[in-house]
Amino acid sequence: MFCTSSLVAAVLVAPLVLAMPSGTETTKRATCTVDSVDSASDLSDCSDVVISSFTVPDGDTVTMSFAEGATVTMTGEVTFANTTASGPLITFEGTSISFNGGGNTFNGNGADYWDGQGTNGGVAKPHPFMKIKASGTFENFIVLNTPAQAISVGNDAALTIQDVTVNNAAGDTDDLGHNTDGFDVSASDVTITGCTVENQDDCIAINSGSNIVFSDNTCSGGHGMSIGSIASGKTVSSVTFSGNTVTDSMYGIRIKVDADATSGSVSDVTYSGNTVSGISEYGVLITQSYPDNDGTPGTDTTISNINFIDSATTVSVDSGAYRVTVDCGDCTGTWDWSELTVTGGDAGTIAADDATVS
Repeated sequence: MFCTSSLVAAVLVAPLVLAMPSGTETTKRATCTVDSVDSASDLSDCSDVVISSFTVPDGDTVTMSFAEGATVTMTGEVTFANTTASGPLITFEGTSISFNGGGNTFNGNGADYWDGQGTNGGVAKPHPFMKIKASGTFENFIVLNTPAQAISVGNDAALTIQDVTVNNAAGDTDDLGHNTDGFDVSASDVTITGCTVENQDDCIAINSGSNIVFSDNTCSGGHGMSIGSIASGKTVSSVTFSGNTVTDSMYGIRIKVDADATSGSVSDVTYSGNTVSGISEYGVLITQSYPDNDGTPGTDTTISNINFIDSATTVSVDSGAYRVTVDCGDCTGTWDWSELTVTGGDAGTIAADDATVS
C-alpha cells in the first residue's frame, strides 16, 4: 500500500510541476526618459530613449550607453553650465543606434570660454564637446557654441551622421572662437552628409581611418576640409569628398602631415563635385611640413593617389591667396587632377616629390 500511495502522489503532483513557468521568458525592455545627469547613467535595458530638456551642472559630464539597436529621440535642449570638467562633456556609446535629435540643441555655452586662444592657452576649455563612439545613424540635431572642438568621431562599426549643424558662428565676434573644429574623425566606415558647419577651424579633420565619405555638406568661416594633421603611425585611406560647399574660409582643401611624422600614410583620396570660394590663404594645400604651410617637409610618411575626378571641383581664392601648393617630402603615384579648376590669387608652388600631378 505504501508504494501504491507514493505512485498516486507522484501522478497527482506531476501536472502541477509541468504547469510552472519555465523561467526562460525574456522580459520586455523598457522605454526610458533622460532628464538629468543621473537618469542618463543606466540605459542598458532601454529599447527606446527620450532625451528631454535638462542642464548639466558644473563638474559633471554625461555618458549615454545605449542598448544594441536602441531608438533615441530628443524633445528638448541639453545645456551645459560653465564647467571645470574635462571633455568630452557628452559621450554616446552603442551599436546600431537610431538617434534623431528632432532639430533640438546641445548648447555648450562657448562664450563662457572663448578668449581667442582656443586649446593653446588662456581659459581651460573642455574638448571635445561631444564624442560619438556609437554605430548606426545620428541625425537632425544642433551643436551650439562649443568651447573648442565640437564632435569627435570614434566609432567601431559603420556610422552615418546626417543633417547635423555645428554652429559656432558667434565665435567670430572679436575673433574669440578658436580650435572649434566641426568633426574630428579617427575611425573607419564613417559617412557625414548633409551637415552644416560654421566655425573657426577645420570643418572636418580626418586624423586616421578608412572608408570615409564626406558629402553634400556646407562649411563656412573656418579652415575648410582637412585630412590631418597626420601624426606618427597614423594612416588615412579611401576617403571621398563629394558635393560639398566651402565658403569664406582660410583654406579650402588641405592635407597636412606633421613634419616629424614617421611610418604613417595618406592614400586613395578622391575629390568630386565640390565648390570652394572666398579662400584667404590656400585653395588647395598638400603639405608634409605641418605646422608650416610650405616649409621643410618630412620624408617618413607617404602620400599617394590624391585625385580630383568624376565631376568638377571648382576653387576660387581671394587676392593674395595661393591657388595650389604641394609641399612633398614623400609623395608617390600619378595623381589625376583633371576635374580641378582653381581661379584667383597667386599660383603657388608644386613640389610633388615622386608623384606626378596631371
